[in-house]
Amino acid sequence: MQEVTNVQRLSKRVAGLKPSGIRKFFDIAATMKDVISLGIGEPDFTTPKPILDAGIRSLQNGETHYTSNWGKMELRQAISDNLQRLYQIKYDPTNEIIATVGGSEALYLTFTAILDTGDEVIIPTPCFVSYQAEVIMAGGVAVEVPAREANDFCVDPDDIRKAITPRTKAIFIGYPSNPTGAVATREVMLEIAKIAEEFDLLVVTDELYDRLVYDFQHVCFPALDESLKNRTILIGGFSKNYAMTGWRIGFACGPSDLIQGLVRIHQYTIMSAPTTAQDAALVAIQSGDPHVEEMRVEYDRRRRLLVAGLNRLGLSTFEPRGAFYAFPNIQASGMDDETFAEKLLREESVAVVPGNAFGPGGEGYARMCYATSYEKIEEAIHRMEKFMNRYG
Repeated sequence: MQEVTNVQRLSKRVAGLKPSGIRKFFDIAATMKDVISLGIGEPDFTTPKPILDAGIRSLQNGETHYTSNWGKMELRQAISDNLQRLYQIKYDPTNEIIATVGGSEALYLTFTAILDTGDEVIIPTPCFVSYQAEVIMAGGVAVEVPAREANDFCVDPDDIRKAITPRTKAIFIGYPSNPTGAVATREVMLEIAKIAEEFDLLVVTDELYDRLVYDFQHVCFPALDESLKNRTILIGGFSKNYAMTGWRIGFACGPSDLIQGLVRIHQYTIMSAPTTAQDAALVAIQSGDPHVEEMRVEYDRRRRLLVAGLNRLGLSTFEPRGAFYAFPNIQASGMDDETFAEKLLREESVAVVPGNAFGPGGEGYARMCYATSYEKIEEAIHRMEKFMNRYG
C-alpha cells in the first residue's frame, strides 16, 4: 500500500503555514540553565490582586456556566464606556461589541468573517507572527508591506497605496507594534484613513497595547472620524495592559453587521469567552487604571535601561514608544539575525527572537522584550557586552 504522508493528510492551507519563528529559540532555551529570556512577549507581573480576587469571587459564587455568545452585558457596557472615556468613541454594547478568547480569537473571527478565498489583506511588517497566518487560514492572501527604520518602523501610507489591487479587501494596522515598539502618528493614521475611504476598504486595527505608550498619545484609529468607525474592526484585550495573558479574554468592536458575523462564527466554535475571565475583566476596567499606570512606569524604566545599553554596545536601537519591545539592528555583530540569536543563546544564555521571524523588514534585527525584571535586563546587557566584545 502507498504510504500517506502527513503533508497529504493535512490541507494545503495548513501544511503551508510556516512554524512560528519565536518558538525555535525557546525550545532550545528550555533545555538550558540560567537563561535570561528577552523573548516571550508577556508581562512578568502577576495579574493585580483586585482582578485576581474578582475571578476567585466569580468561581465561589458559582459563575461556572456559559454566558451569552456576545459576552456578559456588564462587560460589554464597561468596554464601551472605557473606549468613550479614553478615545471619545461610542460603541453600542448590544450589537457592536463581542467578548472573545483573547485578542487572538478576535483576529481569527475577524478574518474568517470578512474574507472570501483570494481576498487580499495589506499587512505592514515587521509584525506579530499571527497576522499573516490568520489571513491565510481564512482563505485570504497576506500582502506584506515592509516598514523601515528610517520611519521608526511606522508604515509609509504610500507603500500601502502601491500594494492595493482589485482583490484588496482590507488594510491591517497594529500600533503600538509587536515586535518593534513603533507607534503611528495621527498624520499617518489620517493618510491611511484617506486610502481606506478612497478604495472602500475595511480596516482591522489591533490596539492591544494601547495603554502602554511612552511620551506619546495613542491614536485610536476608528476614533479619528465617524465614517472610519463604520469600516473598522477594533481588536483589544486585557492580556498586555492588565497582565492577564493566561485569562484569555479580549474583545472586538465594530459596525453591527460585521460584529454579528463574528458572533455567528464564535457561537459555533467557542460558544462564549470564559465566564471567570469576563468577571475579572470587568473589574480590570472598573478599578485597574492605577495598576496599569504602575506597570507602564516600570516598563518605561526598563525600556530606557535596555535601549541605552544596546546603543552603548553598538546595537543601534531606535526609541520604541509603545508596547514592551526593543528592536535593535544587529549588523555590528557581523552576523545575520538567526546566527546572532542562536550564538547569543548558546554562548551567553540570553534568549532573543531574530527579526526575520516577524516578516519582511525584520531581517538584520532582533526583538528583545523588556517585560522582565530590571535586574535581569542589567545582567542581560552585561552578557551581551561580553558577546559583542568577541564579535562586534
